[in-house]
Amino acid sequence: MGMAWWRRSWAIFSLLLLVMGGIASFSLPKSVLLAAFGDLSALALLVLATVVCLVNAVRSRGHIRAFWGLFTVGCLLWTLSQMGWAVYEVWLRREMPDPYFGDIVLFIHVIPPMTAVALRPHRAQAEQKVHFTSLNFIMLLIWWLFLYAFIVFPDEYVVLNPGVYNHRYDILYLVENLALLVSLGALAARTQGAWRKIYGNLLAAMGLYTLASETMNVAITGNQYYSGCIYDLLFTASVCWLIWTGLLALELNPPCDPEPAPTSRWRMLPPRLAMLAMLSLPVIAFWELFCDSTSPRLREFRLLAAFATMLVLGACVFVRQYLMDRELVQLLQESHASVETLQRLQSQLVQKEKLASLGQLVAGAAHEINNPLAAILGYSELLAATSTLTPDQVTMAQKIAQQARRTRDLVSGLLSFAQQAPAEKKLIDLSSLAVRALQNRMAQLETRNIRAETRLTGDLPKIWGNTNQLFQCCLQIINNASDAMEEVGSGTLTVVTYRDKQDVVMEFLDSGPGIREPRRVFDPFYTTKPVGKGTGLGLSATYGVVQDHGGQITCFNREQGGAAFVLRFPCAGEMGRLEAAAAKASL
Repeated sequence: MGMAWWRRSWAIFSLLLLVMGGIASFSLPKSVLLAAFGDLSALALLVLATVVCLVNAVRSRGHIRAFWGLFTVGCLLWTLSQMGWAVYEVWLRREMPDPYFGDIVLFIHVIPPMTAVALRPHRAQAEQKVHFTSLNFIMLLIWWLFLYAFIVFPDEYVVLNPGVYNHRYDILYLVENLALLVSLGALAARTQGAWRKIYGNLLAAMGLYTLASETMNVAITGNQYYSGCIYDLLFTASVCWLIWTGLLALELNPPCDPEPAPTSRWRMLPPRLAMLAMLSLPVIAFWELFCDSTSPRLREFRLLAAFATMLVLGACVFVRQYLMDRELVQLLQESHASVETLQRLQSQLVQKEKLASLGQLVAGAAHEINNPLAAILGYSELLAATSTLTPDQVTMAQKIAQQARRTRDLVSGLLSFAQQAPAEKKLIDLSSLAVRALQNRMAQLETRNIRAETRLTGDLPKIWGNTNQLFQCCLQIINNASDAMEEVGSGTLTVVTYRDKQDVVMEFLDSGPGIREPRRVFDPFYTTKPVGKGTGLGLSATYGVVQDHGGQITCFNREQGGAAFVLRFPCAGEMGRLEAAAAKASL
């Protein structure tokens, strides 16, 4: 059975309940039996309304859950107030006292729905902070309680004056209900679809309740009201309508609409109302001090209530300001991190475009150079092997062959740099790879009086990569560090591996003279080495390999001297395994 069946069934049951209530109110005189029927039926309806709102809250998420949760709180307070009537009239069989303490609970029960409406659950508000919403709710709750304490409470408990107390309570309660109706009406007028149906039915239900409440108050003033009488029918109809609306919301289960651009005015409404409540307190206190002509005892109580409320609301304002300052600091830090990330991504993008464009150019040129180069090398070797040449001519032919081979190695490096086809990848342990690279260059380091140190983390997570490419990257960085420290005669090269959150990091730290221009290190053909010793393509190729592995490479000068190259790779997770399996299957 769907929710539509439940709604239709509830509508039929509500009509039967209203008919039974009408028959009972006309056929039965004022009695304990009629009071029991009126009080217990109203209590059961309010309990059911609380349960329906609670189910909506449990099924929802985000501020939609907060919306129905606040309606649940309002219905629960409403239920507690009605429970007092049932206790007095049914269980104790006594007339309701005047004043009745449950009137305060009944007055408060409208405040949570008012706050719920301010959440505007039909709009997606991902950036809305829960603590700000809670503070706005607390400040509005305190302000309405202050109005009750200032206007109603003195004539209710300080100096008992039932006539004045009841009249002021009725007016203030009407104003509170009208504020809720205006808010619901504004939302119903500005929305469409499912949410408009929900807001419209809530407006009708609460409007009917407001009418029922005012009708009851008029009957109470004329001593014509008693539980179970004809005046309860409007109240019963309003609660039944509220339950029907909750069932409608369960059936529709509407999502949030996208947040439109011009919403700052609506978003700022709750905090502005809270600040307006704070600013109204000095005005009210001033009026009470200089314009009120009631008894000194009432004036003293009202002034005390105003000053106490100002202290509490002032504390809320300070807490709100503290939270806002903390939020602004966090946003500033996030903005700074975002700018740094954007700059890094822009730099990487520019570098990738440089490498891609240069790679295409170099690949074509290298292939064209290889053909005549092979001929030069072959003819020079044949010429050097000719026995009729003089020793000087043989030496000249050997030099030609030597330069041709050097050019061939340069072309080979260009082709390696320009290669864009992805290599096969597998799980790699960076610590083991670093040890292999150091062992490969240990003889060269010892010859140059360079000491190698390692600080490797055991059980380091593995990464997905091509062993040969990453090995060549490590050799390239070690060679650069070795060449740099050779200029100063000695030094120390330290290789460090560790895990940083979801990344595996490898650092190469040397004690050389440092990097002259760290920003240009990875640019193609940029080198500070003498002519004939470096092409400026090694670190560019290393940059491309690291990027191809989903990693990052950075370099900087250390404060204690020397340079640092930091390679950061993502840990091999389940997604990496799936991607590797898919790539292997496609080969």
